[in-house]
Amino acid sequence: MIRLSDFIADFSTSALAPWADLAPWALVTQAPAIVRQLLAELPADDYHIDGDVAVHRTAIVEPGALLKGPLIIGAECFIASGSLLRGGCWLDAQCIIGPGAELKTSFVFRGSKLAHFNFVGDSVLGHGINLEAGSIVANYRNERADKEVLVRVDGHLQRTGCDKFGALLGDQCRIGANAVLAPGAVLAPGRVVGRGQVFDAEVSA
Repeated sequence: MIRLSDFIADFSTSALAPWADLAPWALVTQAPAIVRQLLAELPADDYHIDGDVAVHRTAIVEPGALLKGPLIIGAECFIASGSLLRGGCWLDAQCIIGPGAELKTSFVFRGSKLAHFNFVGDSVLGHGINLEAGSIVANYRNERADKEVLVRVDGHLQRTGCDKFGALLGDQCRIGANAVLAPGAVLAPGRVVGRGQVFDAEVSA
């Protein structure tokens, strides 16, 4: 059993609290609907809302960033030129999406950073996470006929029933430059993946 609150402090008091009992892969599968529900509840005075894209009035979005809804960008976030956010994303406060970074169908908690030239797909990122340049959170098992993503729980591989799931990264994880997390990564808070390394839970925990 994977409990989101064991990986992300204050998950149960965040805007995502109603979904705290979901498995992380179930959360991201429902991401577009969840983000749309949260959009409907946002205080209009605090956000610039254009269709299904909401940007907090204290956030900075540089010209050239591509924002596709449903999307919520929280207070004091920085979204760099050349970045792409799509597929149903929610960003807590003080997050950074750097130039050339792509975030797809993901939830990102306070203070987390995609430095530049990153891809993060179908994932849940806790507080204060840093992805160095070029690191990738892959979300799809392209290499095999059976596309279902497996996760390792208590040393055993478990089916998710999902073809797309990237990672659950606990608070303060550090992912080094050009590292790759294979689909289904579940990293405890504070875990470090070194530069250039490949982490694949199907091979080893």
